[in-house]
Amino acid sequence: MEQSVTQKNFTQKQTTILADLNPMQKPLLIIGIIVSIILLSAIVITADWVQGVLFILGLALGATLLYARFGFTSAFRRLASVGNVQGIQAHLLMFVVSTTLFAIILSNGFSFTGVEPQGYVSPVGVSVLVGAFLFGIGMQLGNGCASGTLYNLGGGGSSMILTLFAFIIGSTLGAYHLPFWTETPSLPPISLAESTGLGFFGGWVVQLLLFGLIYWITLIIAKRKNPPAMKPLAKGKGWKLVFRGAWPLFIAGVILAALNALVLLVRGTPWGITSAFALWGGKTLQAVGIDVSSWGYFSGDAANALSQSVLMDSTSVMNFGIILGAFIAVTAQGNFKPRKIKPGVAGAAIVGGLLMGYGARLAFGCNIGAYFGGISSFSLHGWVWAIMAFLGTGAALFLRPLFGMINPNKNDQFC
Repeated sequence: MEQSVTQKNFTQKQTTILADLNPMQKPLLIIGIIVSIILLSAIVITADWVQGVLFILGLALGATLLYARFGFTSAFRRLASVGNVQGIQAHLLMFVVSTTLFAIILSNGFSFTGVEPQGYVSPVGVSVLVGAFLFGIGMQLGNGCASGTLYNLGGGGSSMILTLFAFIIGSTLGAYHLPFWTETPSLPPISLAESTGLGFFGGWVVQLLLFGLIYWITLIIAKRKNPPAMKPLAKGKGWKLVFRGAWPLFIAGVILAALNALVLLVRGTPWGITSAFALWGGKTLQAVGIDVSSWGYFSGDAANALSQSVLMDSTSVMNFGIILGAFIAVTAQGNFKPRKIKPGVAGAAIVGGLLMGYGARLAFGCNIGAYFGGISSFSLHGWVWAIMAFLGTGAALFLRPLFGMINPNKNDQFC
């Protein structure tokens, strides 16, 4: 049973969702666990234990995203539409933790596998401006970003099947067009730590000051807009609440930051998602006789990935883990309930997926690789990505009603 309680005092408006814990969907939960064990075994046999560990980290990421319903898309949309800042504030805490951990790891050059860790620092140019803007529109139409598409798919979001399919097509098309976009005007990769001469400690201080400034701005926005608050609460105590309830956004933000740092320590680069989509599309085209090895995108490591099993690709392995981790979490909650896809939502999912896939290739990453990984790596391109994706979100608010999608308003009960 679900009850909604909204205070009538407009000056202290908030929404609280009280939900009883649903019974676990044990058959589905067991299936998810068995499939995860089988896939882990196949990964270790095909590749090695490093890939196996990355798959386990993917499971943890998927479960964390699902338990908290941790949104990148929703955080941007709620800020742009009604001024709700809770999601962005959770991002800021996540960045404080990840930036601190990344600074320690990158400055010491330490990893668990002996591979020198490298952050995601990419050029800033026309391709990033256009790509991030398109991604911002796409994630609002698709109702999920890169991570959101995967964990919502695992969580039973039916429309995410269409979003993911279109995401792969868009990413593959973006890979094909990437040589054109890399020829457009661009600055070189700029690190706020290394390119500026500040070092990782100096870059860390600069970023903390920026996070503090943004947090202060969010306080001003919240005071002026007075939006309804997101306060999902699930009944239950102790471990029952941990495994079957809802996690607070801020706790999830800390966990996601720690998991991203672990990914950096294990494979030498931060968490990413969308490069796997281009690989899956490339492999599909290759299977039907189209030579994609001549594309500029598929060179170096990407060329090797084309000839290997997807279980050898660390990003693909983590993506599989995210989907299964979310599935295990949602069945533990008893909330796996796929629904029929409405025509308008289906159209938006396809358009959104295409825009996200294409935009991610142009912008050297998505909300995870460019935004989360880029800012955590002190990359200027991560900050530019955030600005352009937010502008894209603003544009998408005018497009969503065309697909029958409702934007948040001040009377919303966020959950």
